Amino acid sequence: MDWLNVFGYSSAQLMLQVLRQCGDELTREKVMRHATDTRALQLPTMLPGIKLNTGPSDYLPAELAQLMGFDGERWVGFGDLVGRP
Repeated sequence: MDWLNVFGYSSAQLMLQVLRQCGDELTREKVMRHATDTRALQLPTMLPGIKLNTGPSDYLPAELAQLMGFDGERWVGFGDLVGRP
């Protein structure tokens, strides 16, 4: 499943960003503070317009998606992004 590769790579990119924000002080508290304070992070594996955001009570980083359909050879996106921006 190719999408699992992209999901794993994107998760690693997000974790790398959190660790960079922590600097040299890698405590659980600091990692959790930065992991729950992501604002408008655009990863290279994401569709244009989809940005990751988290908050202290909102752990779901991506709330936008695009519908796709199989054209007989490959998956093709159609329509606008759907979800909460």
